[in-house]
Amino acid sequence: MLPSQSYVNITFFQPHSFLMIGIPGLEAVHGWISIPFSSMYTVALTGNCLILLAVGRTPSLHQPMYYFLSMLALTDVGLTLSTLPTTLAVLWFDRRLIGFNACLVQMFFLHSFSVVESSVLLAMSFDRFVAISNPLRYAAILTNNVIIRIGLAIVARATLSLFPVPFLLKRLNFCPGNNLLSHSFCFHADVMKRACADITVNILYGLYVVLSTVGVDSLLIVLSYTLILHTVMGLASPRERVRALNTCVSHILAVLIFYIPVIGVSMIHRFGRHLPHIVHALIAYVYLVVPPVLNPIIYSVKSKPIREAMFRMLREKRQG
Repeated sequence: MLPSQSYVNITFFQPHSFLMIGIPGLEAVHGWISIPFSSMYTVALTGNCLILLAVGRTPSLHQPMYYFLSMLALTDVGLTLSTLPTTLAVLWFDRRLIGFNACLVQMFFLHSFSVVESSVLLAMSFDRFVAISNPLRYAAILTNNVIIRIGLAIVARATLSLFPVPFLLKRLNFCPGNNLLSHSFCFHADVMKRACADITVNILYGLYVVLSTVGVDSLLIVLSYTLILHTVMGLASPRERVRALNTCVSHILAVLIFYIPVIGVSMIHRFGRHLPHIVHALIAYVYLVVPPVLNPIIYSVKSKPIREAMFRMLREKRQG
């Protein structure tokens, strides 16, 4: 009994830490690469925080559409902060080690904010559908209580979906010396491939989470816009049609910016193993960094009330 127990204890191995990388093959110029990354992180945090402040301090923006926009901005702040510390630590200081448990925590928040973002985009498409198809009852349907419940449901859904993932990874036996990750952050598909055990359960559960969240959300968003298009085509005036569709442009761009990289990451992790590591890294950075950068730019450019509220706040700050 004793030898067998000793053997089990020795053969089960979990690394104390993982070794992260920045941009594979470009380690010598990480210092220069950190400049655009730092700029993008700054734009993402500044832009999304400005949207949050603009909506919070402007009574005329206390409407369902802008509440959902605030949820998107808050999610983008969370997504940015999930990857910022380790990415800049690797690029600035070449600090590449991350503890095993810290890696699982980062992975949980990173994927949770991704699921939340997908759910918020779905809620925003529902908001546009109600506003266009039933404008007279818009405020009565999307009351503050309903919006709060939607927000809580979104957070609960992401938390419950991702909660088992770290524990499914902790049960795995990892290979000694195989602790090199493919990114400067902890990605579920990347971490589980470092294991020396059967990861079928992890793969199947990961696939279930993707299909039941991002997959379902994307189908419902397409359905929402099919119904929106049907409603718009029923409007008598071409001018009214253009005006109605124009209110959806920002959201459509936000959806494309989020879902196209998501599809790219999923396809590459499953079918692109032969591709260079730099391709995997760049697609992952596009997926995690670009949407939080572009979303506030899109909404500030396309939404006049948001743009005016942001400029008003900046002017008040300068005068103060």
